[in-house]
Amino acid sequence: MTGGSRGIGRQAVSRLAQDGFAVVVVYAGRAADADAAVEEVTAKGGRAIAVQADVADEQAVAALFDRTEQEFGGVDVVVNAAGIMNNPTPLVELSLDELDRILRTNVRGTFAVSQQAARRVRRGGAIINFSSSVTRLRQPGYTPYGASKGAVDTMTLILARELRGRDITVNAVAPGPTATALFLDGKPQEVIDGLAKAAPLERLGEPDDIAEVVAFLAGPARWVNGQVLYANGGIA
Repeated sequence: MTGGSRGIGRQAVSRLAQDGFAVVVVYAGRAADADAAVEEVTAKGGRAIAVQADVADEQAVAALFDRTEQEFGGVDVVVNAAGIMNNPTPLVELSLDELDRILRTNVRGTFAVSQQAARRVRRGGAIINFSSSVTRLRQPGYTPYGASKGAVDTMTLILARELRGRDITVNAVAPGPTATALFLDGKPQEVIDGLAKAAPLERLGEPDDIAEVVAFLAGPARWVNGQVLYANGGIA
């Protein structure tokens, strides 16, 4: 589970452990958060370890998969939740450095993890990438983030077809506005309130809501393949 130390990823770690999975919590720089996620799982009798890795570094990603195989004997499910978002900024004002920063994690990182996953996930397994409902909402200010998630969608759908005959499902989860630090940071309260009212269910998503979708794709959803699942309360 990349991006497993905070927010949606952290909740998905807990949910998958509850379903009996041994979990590798992959983090970039927040060791204390990753250790806390591991402690939460192990305190309930589950198995988990924390591993630091830059998801855009192919050697680090390969080493991550090596460690997973050594620790747990193989890889059955890969959840690629690592991602970063820009502060809302019109395209005309964005720097190319900011674009490169977001594409490196969200696109190159998804590619590097998906490549290793395609090589190593065992039959009957699942690869779950993270997209975003921004690709449908097309909110001004999110050009680099939305573009990166559009690339994730395309990678996911093509990889599902490239793994024909392997009995491995490949899907993406596309959350809408969800109450995590990634979403809430830097937004005025009136913007948050407006987005909460936009969905017919009239609230923001919670990490639990998205974790349930991840658990579905990781376990019982064997006939769901090559799809982008929009988990957004009906906002789009």
